[in-house]
Amino acid sequence: MVKIRLKRMGARNHPVYRVVAADRRSPRDGKCIEELGTYHPSRSGQKFDLKMDRVDYWLSCGAQPSETVASFIHKIRKAAAEVEETPSA
Repeated sequence: MVKIRLKRMGARNHPVYRVVAADRRSPRDGKCIEELGTYHPSRSGQKFDLKMDRVDYWLSCGAQPSETVASFIHKIRKAAAEVEETPSA
């Protein structure tokens, strides 16, 4: 089964994560199928960036997101819905 999860990168005490699609049996920082985005926990403002078209593809193929990645997806979709609902002046 494919999982969409975080892969830790960066220096000691300054982590940067990549959001990847990987086989659930592979180690956290091991081989991945595809990189889907990034997460910078120390950044202020927008901390994560995802390629939503590829995320949607993997979800349609049956991939399961981790709890953290699922929250990122939810936040992006909620922000996109708010932009669509806001009438332009």
